[in-house]
Amino acid sequence: MPPTNCPKTNGKFMIFHAIGLMSGTSLDGLDICFVRFRKEDFWSFDILKAETIPYEKAIEDQLQNAIHLSPEELLELNSAYGFLLGKSVNLFIAKHKLENIDLIASHGHTVFHQPEKKFTLQIGDGRAIKFETNLPVVYDFRSQDVLMGGNGAPLVPIGDELLFPQYDACLNLGGFSNISLKVDHRRIAFDIAPVNIVLNRLAHNFNLSFDDGGNLARKGKINEEILSRLNSLSFYHQPHPKSLGIEWCNENIFPLLEGIEKTDALSTFTEHAAIQISNVLNENQLKNVLFTGGGAYNQYLIEKISTKTQAQIIIPEKEIIDYKEALIFAFMGILRVNNEVNVLASATGSPHNHSSGIIA
Repeated sequence: MPPTNCPKTNGKFMIFHAIGLMSGTSLDGLDICFVRFRKEDFWSFDILKAETIPYEKAIEDQLQNAIHLSPEELLELNSAYGFLLGKSVNLFIAKHKLENIDLIASHGHTVFHQPEKKFTLQIGDGRAIKFETNLPVVYDFRSQDVLMGGNGAPLVPIGDELLFPQYDACLNLGGFSNISLKVDHRRIAFDIAPVNIVLNRLAHNFNLSFDDGGNLARKGKINEEILSRLNSLSFYHQPHPKSLGIEWCNENIFPLLEGIEKTDALSTFTEHAAIQISNVLNENQLKNVLFTGGGAYNQYLIEKISTKTQAQIIIPEKEIIDYKEALIFAFMGILRVNNEVNVLASATGSPHNHSSGIIA
C-alpha cells in the first residue's frame, strides 16, 4: 500500500517529495538527494537539497572488504549499515529543516552481483532505515529482477526515459560506466566497462582516493600489450543486456594491471575505458549524450573519449553530475509505492516490465 501521505494533488497534477540514497561501488560516499517530483502530462523534478557524506575510514574499509566477510559478519554489517543510513538521513533532514517527506528510497551498497546465479546483494537493511527515521522506505530494487531472469541492472533507464528524454543517451561514469538509449522505440541499457572502481583503486597506490582530473594518468604511458588484452576480454563482445560486478574486475582486470608501472596502469586503463565507451557511442551513431557520475570530472578521460567519437558530450550542472543516480532511485521509490513500472525489461533482460522494491 502507498504511504498515506503520498501523493499530494494540486489541480490537475500530483506532487511527491522523496529522499534518494545512493552508495556507489567506487565508495566516494553516501549521496543523499531530496527531490520534488511533479506528474502532469509528463514527469518533471526539482532537486531541493543534496549532499555527499564521505564515509569514515572504518566504514569505508568494511564496505570495501564486505565481499570477504563471513555470513555472520555480513549480516551484522547489513544491519549496522542500515542504521547508519537512517542516522545519516536524520542528520540531513535536521540540517536542512526538511518537511513533507513522502518516502526514502535506498539503493544500498552492492556486495555481490551474480545475476547468472540468480542473486545480487545490496546491504543496508531498509527496515533499519525506517526504524531510525520513522518514514516509509523502499529498498532492494534489484533482487526481483534477478530472480525473474534479468540482470538486475541497469535500473536508472526508467529515469532516463521519463526525466531526461531530450538526450539521445544518458551515460553514467561511476564505478562502472553504463548507458541508456532508445533503439527502435525501445529503451535499452547495459554496462559498458569498469571505470572508477578500477581507477580509484589504482590511485590508492599514490595514497590518493582518486586521480584528480586524471592528471596522474596523463603523465603515464600506455602499455599497448596490456591494452590489447583488456580490449580482448569477452565481456565487450557479448550482446546486451549485460552487467558487471566487482567479482568480474577481481578476476579479469586487476591481474592484468599488476606488475606495470603505477602511472602507466592508470594511463592504460583510462585509454581502455575511453575506447570501450567511444565504441558504444559510435556503434549507435549517437548525436548528444548526457554524461554524469564522478568520472565526468576526469578531464583526461573525457578528452580521451572526445577524440574517439563525433557524439556531442554534454556535461550538465554539478547537481545532476553528482546526484542523478540518487535522484532516480528516489523516483523509482515513488513509482514503486504507486505500483507503476520502475524496471524496464528492455534494459535488464527480464521477461517483462515490472515494479520492484521492498516497501518497509
